[in-house]
Order: sequence, then structure tokens, then C-alpha cells
Amino acid sequence: MPRDIKIPPAKVARIGERLRDYLYLLHRRSAPAPVAMLEMIMAAWVSQAIQAAAELGIADTLAERPLPLDELANRVGADPDALRRLMRALISRGIFRQRRGGRYELTALGETLRSDTRFSMNAYARFVGSPQHREHWSYLVESVRTGKPIIPQLRGKDGFDYLRDEPELAKGFNDAMTDLAGLAAHAFVPGYNFGPYRTIVDVGGGHGALLSTILAATPNARGVLYDLPEVVAGAPPLLSAPGIKDRVRVEGGSFFDSVPSGGDAYVLKNVIHDWPDEQAVAILRNVRAAAGADSTVLLVEMVLPEHDRDFAGKWSDVEMLLDANGRERDAAEYRDLLRQGGFRMNRIVQTASPYSVVEATPA
Repeated sequence: MPRDIKIPPAKVARIGERLRDYLYLLHRRSAPAPVAMLEMIMAAWVSQAIQAAAELGIADTLAERPLPLDELANRVGADPDALRRLMRALISRGIFRQRRGGRYELTALGETLRSDTRFSMNAYARFVGSPQHREHWSYLVESVRTGKPIIPQLRGKDGFDYLRDEPELAKGFNDAMTDLAGLAAHAFVPGYNFGPYRTIVDVGGGHGALLSTILAATPNARGVLYDLPEVVAGAPPLLSAPGIKDRVRVEGGSFFDSVPSGGDAYVLKNVIHDWPDEQAVAILRNVRAAAGADSTVLLVEMVLPEHDRDFAGKWSDVEMLLDANGRERDAAEYRDLLRQGGFRMNRIVQTASPYSVVEATPA
């Protein structure tokens, strides 16, 4: 059974972030600068090792019981000596553990690499470590020099068209977004009151991970999942739970053309950050055309803070520069985008995750 992971309140999470930042600063300053820089550079190898563990299914295999090296290698299809070396490195980062008798077992971090756990990061690790994604990041210097995304230069098409032409990679991307949607959902759904909304439209909702969590927590609401037809085709497994499947409708379409009408709340998770301002405003205007005067728009995004501490959204912003010509934004930038789209930003609700909820209503 997976370990029960409890999501703390947002205020507690912020205190934890400050503490981690202080400890990281202390760790960094306790080493000579070249050594600290070496560790940062080698972090790319750590990420790739995590991807290899996810691809091999090590966490899924160890979920049943701790295993000795030879049996684990046989079950995941790996060379025993090479696997031992990989496990030794990952154990040093707390992802796995080796018992005194030599058997390997999961830690809390390792649990997140299971494909079947509630807070799985398996698909996200595999997508980020894919050869194509790694290749894109190897051209970061070109994007910084030109200010333009690398995928059109490298592939001859924009990021989403490229994904459509690479079905296996597209599946990996959609599964990765489902991982992130699950993390965001379990962080913000308990802290946001969806009770007043009878119909909730998830715009660009992928496979429905976020919407299914919202509906599970809001038994009187109905939901509409809206995304491209080839994307929502993968939604049924997540929306088939008892008590949910009869309350949700799946629609295929593009938010650049229109958005389903009749929603009391329109949720857009990681949609606006994918696009430059002009296209982001076009999406918001389509939402405004569908929304009633009393509707609420909820943007679930990594709102950039004013502080200089580490924050996942700052790295996601570089990813947006590289891949999508989009960007992460701060509160003032979201306020301005919403104004142009016909909305008034009411507040920003922080969560225990890097995601915040930007709440707005028609102006």
C-alpha cells in the first residue's frame, strides 16, 4: 500500500519553504564555490537517473515487497551490476533504501515514482527525461540569445503541432500533465470552496485528473471536461469512478475557437502560461463569451513571487521560453491579462504546492 501523504495548509507549506531555502543556502555556503557549482551541474544527471528508474518501473516492482538485487534486476530487465550502481546513486538522494540484508525498498520519495500512487511523478519524470525533451534543453542558449522557443527552429513547427505528430511523446506529455494536475488538485481543492458552483467547466483539462478531484470533493456539482478531441479521448479511466461518471460531460474542441457555455466556474490549469500575451487574451475572451455575469474564472498557475528564493515557477518559466513561447507571470501580469480578457481579478489563493489559484469575475 502507498504511504499516506498529507498535504499541509498553505501557510505551513510557506514556512517549510523558507526553512528549506535557509538549509539549502547553508549547505551551499558550507562547500567551496567550485564544489557547490559541481553539485548543481551534476543535478542534470540526478534527473536522468530518476527518469531511468521510472522507465524501468523500479518503484512499481518494489511496491510489492523489498527485493534483492538479482531478483529486482530480473524483474525490471536490467543488468545487475549496472542496476546496483544506479540504485547506489539514487539511495544517496533518499529515493530508495537498502536493508541490512541487501534487499532494496521504497522510501517516501520512491513512492512518488510508482505509476499507480495518488501523487505519482512517474510520467512527469519520464517525459522530462525523454530524449526529445533533453534535446530541446540542450539548445537553451539559442532561446536565450533569440528570445524565441527552440522547437519551431528545430522541428519546423510549434510545440503542440510537434506533439500531435509524435503520438508516443504526446501520450507522455499528457500523462505528465495528469501527474501535475493530480498534485495541484490535492493541494488546492481542499483549500478552495467549490460548493457554490453547480457546473464546473475544466478548460484544457487534459485527461480529467483535476476535474475528477474537484467533483469528488463537491458532490452537488456537475462537470464539463473540455480539451482537444485527441486529448479527452484518454479521459474515461479518470472519470469512471462511481459518483463521478454520471456527473461529468466530455467535450472535444479548441479554446481558440470557443468554450462550452453554462459554467458557474471555469477552471484553466496551466493553460494561460503556455501562450504569449496576445493568444492568452484570446483564450480569456472566449471564456468571457461563454461565461455568465455571475461566473467565476479560476486560473491554476505558478504565480511568480517577488522574492529571490528558489521557486519551481522560475524554472518552469525557462521551460516556457524554450518550448512554448509562453511564460509564467506574476500577480500584476495576470491582473492585466484578465482585464484585457474582460475579467476583474479578485484574489490569489496560495496552496501548499507551487500552484496558486487566480480568481476572477466578469468586469
